[in-house]
Amino acid sequence: MRAFIFPGQGSQSVGMGVAVAEASRAAKDVFAEVDEALGAHLSRIMREGPEADLTLTENAQPAIMAHSIAVLRTLGIDLASKGHFVAGHSLGEYSALCAAGSLDLATTARLLKRRGQAMQAAVPVGEGAMAALLGADLDKAQAIAAAAAEGQVCTVANDNDPSQVVISGHRAAIERAIAIAKEHGAKRAVLLPVSAPFHCPLMQPAADAMADALGSTEIKAPAVPVYANVIAAPVSDPDRIRELLVEQVTGMVRWRESIAEMAAAGVEEFVEIGGKVLGPMVKRIAPDARITSVVTMEDIEAVAKEF
Repeated sequence: MRAFIFPGQGSQSVGMGVAVAEASRAAKDVFAEVDEALGAHLSRIMREGPEADLTLTENAQPAIMAHSIAVLRTLGIDLASKGHFVAGHSLGEYSALCAAGSLDLATTARLLKRRGQAMQAAVPVGEGAMAALLGADLDKAQAIAAAAAEGQVCTVANDNDPSQVVISGHRAAIERAIAIAKEHGAKRAVLLPVSAPFHCPLMQPAADAMADALGSTEIKAPAVPVYANVIAAPVSDPDRIRELLVEQVTGMVRWRESIAEMAAAGVEEFVEIGGKVLGPMVKRIAPDARITSVVTMEDIEAVAKEF
C-alpha cells in the first residue's frame, strides 16, 4: 500500500517550483491559476523573493500548497489508482485534500491565504512563540509544557516523531519551557523562527475565521481517505473534514500517530510530494517503510517510471 504525504510550513524557499514550471505546462498552469485566484503574483514571490515576503504566513501557506500540486500534476498520475491514503502536515492537509479532489485548486489557495492571515492576526507579534523539543517524546513534552505554563498557554502543537515534539503558546511560557527542558529529559530545546504560536488555544480567533470560511466552501468526498491531523485517522465525509479543518487550527498535529496508523493499516511506501521534510520523520516512525521524496524534475521522471 502507498500513501501520498504533503509538507507544511517551513518547507518554502525562494526559487521553489521554477525548474518544474519551466519544464511542465501542467505546473505552470497551477501557478497561474493560484495567482488568478488570489489576485496577486504569488508565483513571482516564489520565483524571485524576497525571502521575507515568501516567509509571511499568508504567502507561505498557499505557496507550499501550489508547489506540491504543481509537482503532483507534473507527475501526471491518477491518485486513486496509485495511492490508498493521503495526509499532510498542518497546512499540508489542505494540499492533500486538493490532491484527492475534495477541494479545487483555486478554493484551496484562497482558504490558505485566509488561514495564514487569520493565524497571523490571532496573536500580536511577540506575544506568542513555538519551540522544538529534541530528544523528547510526547509524554516528556507534555510534562515540560505543563511545568512551564504557570497559568499561561503552553501546549504541544506538533507531535512530529518519537524524538521531536513542538510546543506552542505564550512567549514567556515557551521561554520557561526551553529553560527547563533538559532537566525534564529533553536533549535540547530550540526556539523556532515563526511569526505566531500555531496549533494552540491562542489560535481560537483564527479557528473562528476558518469556521466562517469553510462553512460556505464546497467540500467533496476525497478520491482516497485523508488521515486528519487532529484525530490521526482516515476521513472521507465532507462535513467531518470541514469540522476537523477548523479543529486543526487550535489542535495538535498528531503526525507521529498518523504515520504509525497508516503503517499499521498496511502502508509500506510514503511518497512526499513537493518536499523533503517529512521523509526523515516518517523513517523514525516507521523504519521499515520506503520513503520517496518528489521535488525536482529528476525526481518526477524517476517516480513516473516506477509508477
